[in-house]
Amino acid sequence: MISEIVHPAILLKDDEPIEKALQLMNEKKINGAPVVDGQHNLVGMVVKADIYRFLMDPGHYNSCPLNWVMSKEIITANPNEDIITVANRLRSNNIIALPVVEGSKVLGVISIENIMDYFIARLAD
Repeated sequence: MISEIVHPAILLKDDEPIEKALQLMNEKKINGAPVVDGQHNLVGMVVKADIYRFLMDPGHYNSCPLNWVMSKEIITANPNEDIITVANRLRSNNIIALPVVEGSKVLGVISIENIMDYFIARLAD
């Protein structure tokens, strides 16, 4: 089950400026984060690469809200799923991280790095 390797989520708000979200991701050394609305409902997922691509287009500014750049098609995982299933979901959707949810509550995030660390630790034993 992935619950043993899920990391606590750094939640970003959909109306936050992109610059603030990028600064927080750099500070926390994460590449992506779930995005929530004012009621803490999961409304998107954002990764640094999406922000950088967005900012490269002329006329796009750091002060634009995060909901302009976040992915609104949210692919999630359940904490009771096995690691291989989640790894396949990440790979087949060509994404680096996804929120782990139970109902409407975001429990954490699982990333490619988390899965790699898990298998490296297992193989090293």
